[in-house]
Amino acid sequence: MNVSASMSAPAVSVSATATIGEAARQMDVHGVGCLVVTDRGALLGIVTDRDIALRAVATGRDRDEPVRGITTAPAVTVDAADDIHTAYRTFRTSGVRRLPVLDGDRVVGMLTVDDLLMDVFRRVADLLGPVAWSVLEEPPGPQDEIGPRAGVGGKSPPALANPSDALDAE
Repeated sequence: MNVSASMSAPAVSVSATATIGEAARQMDVHGVGCLVVTDRGALLGIVTDRDIALRAVATGRDRDEPVRGITTAPAVTVDAADDIHTAYRTFRTSGVRRLPVLDGDRVVGMLTVDDLLMDVFRRVADLLGPVAWSVLEEPPGPQDEIGPRAGVGGKSPPALANPSDALDAE
């Protein structure tokens, strides 16, 4: 599977001359924690909500300063045609949580650790789905507080008309 199958597209971007306040507003409006920062369409880097908190707010920068001053550059990226395992490896080795996805020099999406978690959940569901259905399709049998009763030869013993009879037999 290619990276493009799991990425969010399009990536939300701001120009390098946008203000820190504008970048924060764009994150809020689009519900994202990261923006690609561009200059005339070329990727300069990324700015994350963490960058705004630690590099701008915590250091007392003015919200009207250009976002370029707090941008993480160069950005670690993956190609849209890369296999998803390349993305897993890139996340592991780089320590970042968001990767701009490129098609040539053009940013076409964003891949996050959360996107890969959804990929893992889908794969587990695909693996366990048939097992879960087979369990659900088995006919119900007598139950007790431990689980299904299994008697001799894999057959459940007959249900007692009065469950307290089982206690008397012991």
